[in-house]
Amino acid sequence: MQFCFLMLQKESIKLRAVEPEDIDFLFHLENKPELWHVSQTLVPFARFDMEQYVFSLNKQDPFVAGQVRFIIELTQDDDPKVIGVIDLFALDAINRRGGVGIVLLESYRGKSFAGMALDILIDYGFNFLNLHQLFCNIESANEASLKLFRRRGFETAGVKKEWNRKNGVWVDENLLQLIAKD
Repeated sequence: MQFCFLMLQKESIKLRAVEPEDIDFLFHLENKPELWHVSQTLVPFARFDMEQYVFSLNKQDPFVAGQVRFIIELTQDDDPKVIGVIDLFALDAINRRGGVGIVLLESYRGKSFAGMALDILIDYGFNFLNLHQLFCNIESANEASLKLFRRRGFETAGVKKEWNRKNGVWVDENLLQLIAKD
């Protein structure tokens, strides 16, 4: 795996900083109502707010900002394609931990791209940010995501019963953790 601050890459997947040209992609992604129950979003994002968000990213230390967001780019040919985002959120410098969130466009799911992006992010979190652990929250019915994270060593720490309300129904959410081998 190639690893440096400016470019994080594994095979055909690159994680890069969010750029102004990503505003439309993020605007459409964040305004998908089917994702709102996971992100606790209640109203659509205005384009202006998304612009302000993008322009404010990467200007602070990740621990001060509490998060770092990367664009997932597919680099298989001469025309790189933006296929998703991956985040470290709730970054905690004292306890050296952070949460992981990932969203891939539907047409790119099930093709190992999420796994490569997650591998890069795990390496970045443990070896660059010096985190002790990563965690994620995944709804119990999301078998593909549970499988993705478990394949990378994340273990279920608990199940939060009736944690999220999705389409009028209460659903359980799993808390998974990956602890660094210090």
